[in-house]
Amino acid sequence: MELATAPRQLHRAHRDAIRIGLAIPLQGPGGIFGPSCEAVSELLRRRLNEHSGVLGRPVELEVIDAGRPVAEVAGEVRDLIDRGRIDALTGWHISSVRNGLAPVTADRIPYAYTSLYEGGERRPGVFCAGETPDRQIRPALAWMREQLGLTRWHIVGSEYVWPRRSATVAAGYLRDLGLDLVSTSFTRFDSEHFEGVLDHIERARPADGVLMFLVGQDAVHFNRQFAARGLDRQLVRLSPLMEENMLLASGPDAVRDLYVAAGYFRSLPTGGSMDFVGDYGAEFGPEAPPLNNQGESCYEGIRLLTRLFDAAGSTSLRDVLRVAEGLTYDSPRGTVHLRGGHLHQSVYLARAETADFDILTSL
Repeated sequence: MELATAPRQLHRAHRDAIRIGLAIPLQGPGGIFGPSCEAVSELLRRRLNEHSGVLGRPVELEVIDAGRPVAEVAGEVRDLIDRGRIDALTGWHISSVRNGLAPVTADRIPYAYTSLYEGGERRPGVFCAGETPDRQIRPALAWMREQLGLTRWHIVGSEYVWPRRSATVAAGYLRDLGLDLVSTSFTRFDSEHFEGVLDHIERARPADGVLMFLVGQDAVHFNRQFAARGLDRQLVRLSPLMEENMLLASGPDAVRDLYVAAGYFRSLPTGGSMDFVGDYGAEFGPEAPPLNNQGESCYEGIRLLTRLFDAAGSTSLRDVLRVAEGLTYDSPRGTVHLRGGHLHQSVYLARAETADFDILTSL
């Protein structure tokens, strides 16, 4: 499968191109998502350019490794903006990276952040395309109480912004729903070892489930070690971040009673999603990286930016802000609406199977 040509070649070939920075993790715990993010983004770039691009200009991508330390990522983005190499920024990356990039793009270029996150982003020019806990965690906990009778929960997360803040709001949801928070445990981001967390879960008073705020390879390691202790026969797991790559990497013996709340799954049975899956397969073939929420979110980020450019008639941040509120379009996730800088969308609850997700309900 051939993806994007080297960025320098693209810039020489298309001096009038609209250049979008694509900040995705190519290393670290989130590196498992990188190939899917890049492939999906390249698919949309090709489709846009087959139809005269955007504003009559071709669209090109500048891939930025967002799996590096935040200061390095921010420094590269600042340099690209200073040299006029990018007109906008998008991509899936963790909240710590977003907090490092938002001040760099402020008052300069539009920034479409595509990852699910903890909520609360209000900086002008930052457009959030991902899910937030109020639309994922709260309704999923309510559904599992009503349908499965689950009332007592552990929370497990990595030690950084998204898990910490999401765990705090999740504790409030548990309290509001009359549910019981049994314990909360955090571990180092980019960790292979969860013995201490699992010991804590085993020693705690009885619970029904574990609410996971773990990313990529960290969640894979957790799932394997959780199942190896037989905890998957005792406790349900609920995650807002578990996709097809992580499912395959965890293995069929480590995903028993694993539930996921998200805005997109490859198995989503909507017309837009099925067309998207078919187009992706036709473009890249059976060897392509698996379609997943993170990859599709990059599609959303590029689509959101290009729809904003079309509506504004330019790539200028000032013009984009003028037309942003109320923007509506159809995507693989269904019909989405931009309000208050956030893309409002349907969220679904699914149960993990061996290699895919069985969608149970819309939350």
